Amino acid sequence: MADRSAGVKGEASKALPSGGGLGSLERMRVFGITLVALGLLAGCGPSAQRADLVFINGAEPETLDPAVITGQPEGRIVNSLFEGLMTFNAAGKSGPGMAESWTLSEDGRIYTFALRPDAVWSDGRALTAHDFVASWKRTLSPEAAASYNYQLFYVKNAQPFAEGEITDFSEVGVKALDDRTLEVTLENPTPFFLDLCATPPLAPVRVDVIERLGDDWIKPGRIVNNGAYLLEAWRINDKIRLRKNPAYWNAENVALETIEVLPISKANVAFNFYESGLADLSMDKGLAPPALLDDLRERNDFHAASFLGIYFLRFNCAKPPFDDVRLREALSLAIDKRILTEKITRAGEEPATSFVPPGIEGYLSPEAGDFNPERAQEILAEAGYPGGEGFPFVTYLYSEGELNEAIAVELQSMWREHLGIEINLARQEWKVYLNSLSSLDYGIARSSWVGDYPDPNTFLDMFIGGGGNNRTGWSDPAYDDLLAQATRASDPVARFGILREAEEVLIGKAMPVCPLFYYVGIQLYDPAKIGGIVPNVLDEHPLKSIFRKDRDAGAPSR
Repeated sequence: MADRSAGVKGEASKALPSGGGLGSLERMRVFGITLVALGLLAGCGPSAQRADLVFINGAEPETLDPAVITGQPEGRIVNSLFEGLMTFNAAGKSGPGMAESWTLSEDGRIYTFALRPDAVWSDGRALTAHDFVASWKRTLSPEAAASYNYQLFYVKNAQPFAEGEITDFSEVGVKALDDRTLEVTLENPTPFFLDLCATPPLAPVRVDVIERLGDDWIKPGRIVNNGAYLLEAWRINDKIRLRKNPAYWNAENVALETIEVLPISKANVAFNFYESGLADLSMDKGLAPPALLDDLRERNDFHAASFLGIYFLRFNCAKPPFDDVRLREALSLAIDKRILTEKITRAGEEPATSFVPPGIEGYLSPEAGDFNPERAQEILAEAGYPGGEGFPFVTYLYSEGELNEAIAVELQSMWREHLGIEINLARQEWKVYLNSLSSLDYGIARSSWVGDYPDPNTFLDMFIGGGGNNRTGWSDPAYDDLLAQATRASDPVARFGILREAEEVLIGKAMPVCPLFYYVGIQLYDPAKIGGIVPNVLDEHPLKSIFRKDRDAGAPSR
């Protein structure tokens, strides 16, 4: 998803020394316990009953509307509240969700889904194929302002409907044959379509409730949903409380009755909560203080694994100076990515040589330009700024968090040292930052992307011209055509070859983005107490799959 990584990593603990041994951890632990004792940690007051699981999720959710979300913190909660035709399991594999079975036509274009007879909404009303038709229509409608609506463009006539070329939704390839049968006709065979059916934009919502309540429909006591959990409480900047949904079709295999989600974005505060026992699990990869990573890696409650995620820069190509590809290339070549991973991130991340991360079987990415300050200086001069002379006022935008801030400061230093230019830094709270990206209110911006499914397309199709998650102001009809060709290609090898051409345009020619490093996922939890968290390439860790080993709630059977 777009910026699924949340980008909120904390900041205050950057003053702590690295490699400080147990002394550093001990200072953090004492500091955290002291804050708890003084009652200074937000939202830590006593509650009637501690939840079965308390986990730290990163940023405060922007929204809980499946059609609108773009961030990973939102996605974890939304995937607990809503479920599509398919659903992801603990291993990151998609399997039957609201659909118990399906068939595919010989030409690979028509899916016929059979919905579960026990699929119901939380208010007891049966969930039907008509709900999917209405929900997908809402996601495609301009009024929904869904950045992810292009996930449905593989459906016949979905894109023309979204763009106003078709106004009759009955021409779109999604039809309810009866209450329990949904027929989906695709433009072309799409090998990852079933995975798409497990993502939030394709989840069903109660359109009748939304029409009646407006924006209030996602509030506790009003929301009607179909997932494994119910929204019991949502106190902004404090906590979200989820309760197991007894009407969920697989409720017997959902182990945890209650879950409390803490929106803590600062790494040192998150670590203090976890270390002091106020939280059982720290889920976001940026919430382990970088200064303590050397020590944390030695602990059995530290869990790290590579996945399909990338940290990168976006350039605003819609206005000067970054409408000039030479400036985008010069700033990219002036970055020593290895310094970022060895000096700042330090969790085993690899410098990014491509935009599509390694790990997709059969796909080989082209390589982006490597660190070359001499060439960067030459290109900068060619663009009219020799030695940085006359370079305009430019802002580097990043979302709050210690890791993001440390990277921003290091990039600023590199550009100053190697190019003689001064880049101004601007930090914004998560929701404001997302809005600035969408409105192209920045010069350079940190960004991240985690694959929605294990295919290069999930990284490349967001830069289609006019796409809701493009957020660079760049477009190229030739690039769009390559992705369209890949969609039509029936030979998997030929398809990957076309996608490789598209990636070469993205990082080798047009360069609206600069890949920095591939992510490593990090969780903090005691494996003797918590189970159901499995490393996987999508960094998917469904809350419904998590169970306690140290309490009565046991492991689900699936």
